Amino acid sequence: MTLTKFTSAIAGGVALSAILAGTAFADPALIYDGGGKFDKSFNESAYNGAEMYKKETGNSYSDLEITGDAQREQAIRQFATKGFSPIIIPGFSWATALTTVAPDFPDTHFVIIDSVVDLPNVRSVVFKEQEGSYLVGILAAMKSESGKIGVVPAFNFDLLEAFACGYKEGAKSVNPDIDVLETYVGAGFEAFNDPGKATEVTKSQLDQGVDVVFQVAGGAGAGVLQAASDAGKFGIGVDSNQNYLHPGHVLTSMVKRVDVAAYNAMMDEMNGTWSAGTVVLGLAEEGVGAAFDENNADLITPEMKAAVDDATAKIISGDIVVHDYREDKACPV
Repeated sequence: MTLTKFTSAIAGGVALSAILAGTAFADPALIYDGGGKFDKSFNESAYNGAEMYKKETGNSYSDLEITGDAQREQAIRQFATKGFSPIIIPGFSWATALTTVAPDFPDTHFVIIDSVVDLPNVRSVVFKEQEGSYLVGILAAMKSESGKIGVVPAFNFDLLEAFACGYKEGAKSVNPDIDVLETYVGAGFEAFNDPGKATEVTKSQLDQGVDVVFQVAGGAGAGVLQAASDAGKFGIGVDSNQNYLHPGHVLTSMVKRVDVAAYNAMMDEMNGTWSAGTVVLGLAEEGVGAAFDENNADLITPEMKAAVDDATAKIISGDIVVHDYREDKACPV
């Protein structure tokens, strides 16, 4: 049995209830985080994983875009009430709502990506973002001519700081004297939806001499990459491979296999092999990495690629241990 896939941004509970009315099949569901389904980043990667599941199996799934924090708990509860499983929610901002709702639906499976919720019916998928960020930091430092590079997180949050710290470590492994500027887009969840402010922040860094800037801002990151391209400098994408957005001006992307996490959850449910617990994906598991393709081939020298390959091998072997800001909120560089 299949469902007709729907996508909708809801304005309130009445709209969500109307959308779900009459739905009774236990198919997968995906609820997107801030930035929306087509953010060309984190959410879109989850969507791609769901689409991969749909294409391979012929099964359908349902998905939904929310418009604000107030809808989180209600959205999860409504999908669970209608029997969807697993319900996949990508983004650390979902943790509180999921912790509240999941115990009320012990027979429903939930998957949260980028946060840990320790409940018997929840799978938590987290990544070693610091490892992939270390690699793109190496590339940034090797590409920079000014000796100044930047990183633009959406806001001050431990997960985003893990990206930034790993990036700084990688850059300083190449050039200990490199200057790394860090500027936030905003102060909270809404920053992921503000590419205009991200553009302003990036321009301020470029005005200070930055010539490579790493966006860690989800949907708002489009503004970072646009500003870098307009200035004839280089941006670095995040989560999805964003090299194609401004060919010749996106140096690389720090990819996070959110698509694989979503796909695996749906397939495991279908195959009866779903399990709870925490799944951690790093370089060794091919869960993170630096993107190389035809769009950035002319930007990456053999020496740059060799440096990334060397660092990758050493991180996997344990010869290099990249600091995880979430465990110790004191970046060593």
